[in-house]
Amino acid sequence: MPEALPAPRAARFGVSAALVTPFAADGAIDPARAGDHAARLLSEGCDSVTLFGTTGEGASLGLRERAALHDGLLAAGVAPERIVCALAATALETAVDQARAALERGARRLLATPPFYFRGPADDGLFAWYAALIAALGGAGPRLILYHIPQVTGVPLSLALIRRLRDAFGPAILGVKDSSGDWATSRALLDEPDLAVLIGDERLLARAAPLGGAGAISGMANLFPALLARIVAGGAEPAGLAALVDAVCAHPVVPAVKALVAHHRGDPAWARVRAPLLPAPAPVAAALAARLDALSAA
Repeated sequence: MPEALPAPRAARFGVSAALVTPFAADGAIDPARAGDHAARLLSEGCDSVTLFGTTGEGASLGLRERAALHDGLLAAGVAPERIVCALAATALETAVDQARAALERGARRLLATPPFYFRGPADDGLFAWYAALIAALGGAGPRLILYHIPQVTGVPLSLALIRRLRDAFGPAILGVKDSSGDWATSRALLDEPDLAVLIGDERLLARAAPLGGAGAISGMANLFPALLARIVAGGAEPAGLAALVDAVCAHPVVPAVKALVAHHRGDPAWARVRAPLLPAPAPVAAALAARLDALSAA
């Protein structure tokens, strides 16, 4: 028996590419290449792009680099409201500085990673941290997307905490990005009709969309945004997508995605990553490229 559909949700988010960050040969960021890539993805079906997330190596970028990368997108003609900015900081002051830099450039939606150095923080401590972040941003009107990716941060966001934050701060909490890859978690979040639930694992998109999923922030949207947009709109998952994601997840994910972008764009520069990450080995990149080509030809 199919699952009962939830009440309609007010917010549609659509597909946002978790933008990979390009680096020059000397290791510096490449704002012009980033701007061109972002504008191209928006023309190919993305509703927005997300800077500085996990796929974008945001935790490895300093404040000046973040500003320059954001400015590169604006210079390429990307509308400010179509840029989502992720926060990645353990210190509240740094998170506030990252948020203010984004807000000053016209972004309003912030993907808010929890503080990730201390393991096992209580929900009360996480609530206090997010509350202090919202208070520090004053009347700037940010819309926070809480970022649940415990396999990376080591800090899960419980449903009770997410619910408490939404109840306390209302529209300042837009929703949650669930990148856990756990369907039980996604399904429980989808029962909260006032939250925009964004799926980070492309293998769960087709299941979440008919149950009220608001969209996705997706690394794979660097490759085929129109395909993902069709799934978010209720279309079937194409054969080969889950196998490609499985193959990416069998390796360090960011180098694997960047290897695919390099292949897809015909530009080896996209394969560069920042230490401590290392580029995908050539045999891994070739095997992933073959899977991408097979999916594209299907």
